[in-house]
Amino acid sequence: MRLLFAIIILALNSALGFGQVAEFSLKQSVHKFPSTNEGKVLEHEFVFTNTGTIPLIFDGYSVACTCTKLILPETPIQPGKQGVIKLTFDTEGKSFYQDRIIYLKTNTKKKTEKLRIKVYVEPKPIK
Repeated sequence: MRLLFAIIILALNSALGFGQVAEFSLKQSVHKFPSTNEGKVLEHEFVFTNTGTIPLIFDGYSVACTCTKLILPETPIQPGKQGVIKLTFDTEGKSFYQDRIIYLKTNTKKKTEKLRIKVYVEPKPIK
């Protein structure tokens, strides 16, 4: 009987431990910049909250173009706290409709979170 009770307690404790996760919550994961002229560097800050039960950790990001750069928080974001991801998008050499998806490497249940930016870039006049 004691063995059965110990097994039940151990199983419940393990289930509670596995249920602890970091959660990345944003009001808006897509940012639309106003139309802009080619050559400008656009900036935006994504403000997020860790709505999980353990600290949120970022382990890098990936994006298809080196024209998009992020500055991620260097320290873990504690549960219930907010953090900021700073984004820059260099429009030099870009024209017309631009749509970028940024994949964040995190310790959330999904392991990857997404941000997205959109902008229409007016090309430089041809000389």
